Amino acid sequence: MTVKRLKDFLDSHHVKYAAMTHSPAFTAQEIAAAAHVSGKQIAKTVIVKVDNELAMVVLPAHDHINFAALKEITGVANVDLATEAEFKTKFPECEVGAMPPFGNLYEMPVFVSSTLTGFDQILFNGGSHSELVKMSYQDFERLVKPKIIPLH
Repeated sequence: MTVKRLKDFLDSHHVKYAAMTHSPAFTAQEIAAAAHVSGKQIAKTVIVKVDNELAMVVLPAHDHINFAALKEITGVANVDLATEAEFKTKFPECEVGAMPPFGNLYEMPVFVSSTLTGFDQILFNGGSHSELVKMSYQDFERLVKPKIIPLH
């Protein structure tokens, strides 16, 4: 089931979305196959530390973070991948690694890959490894207000 915090937020903003249940999957490719969707539209959420502050980077599931580019864009001295131990308590209602890309609900900034802006719809984990949420990218951007960055 989609985490209540996210569902309530989307419902309160009258956003059209669909929750899709699939067999448990952990990698983006497994998720795409289990949900019978294109992996290109699946947005993964990666937790990073930007000068020791937690932040979300949201990018197409098949892409990797270019840490040098992220460091340059943010203008900070240190950008690194956060460890599970550093972020798991921020998402108590989520399975580790399945947090939705709504940093505004978790008091953390969100950086989104400019690649995702080209999609009408995006899909992302809804808090578990067996559910995806599908919604328009425009609604996502309007609600989350992420900083759009090129990560190539």
